[in-house]
Amino acid sequence: MKKAGILNRHLSGALAELGHTDEVLVCDAGMPIPDGPRVVDLAFRAGVPSFAEVLDGLLAELVVEGATAAEEVRGTNRALLEGRFPDLVLVPHERLKELSRGARLVVRTGEARPYANVLLRCGVFF
Repeated sequence: MKKAGILNRHLSGALAELGHTDEVLVCDAGMPIPDGPRVVDLAFRAGVPSFAEVLDGLLAELVVEGATAAEEVRGTNRALLEGRFPDLVLVPHERLKELSRGARLVVRTGEARPYANVLLRCGVFF
């Protein structure tokens, strides 16, 4: 058994398959999930796991070269995202939903606060 990193076998396997420029949507429990991409649903109950916990876990495993979020992010979500992504691109929420159709992977958290969603673009480690 793995002793470090992401233990969820579905998420760990999906991350291993990602390549440069593939996109990952990390979303709250209310974000509409598009048809097509692989979905790993981590939601256990409202707020568990939190958006921040899942995002931090993913960022420990992935190289991210860009991130896009809805301009409607509020309060701590905005601070949380801008603190992790200095070049965060903000688009209208409806546009984020459109862009999410191109994601290769969707990771659904148990977050219950609105606009806790971000589209990550994978980079390379070399």
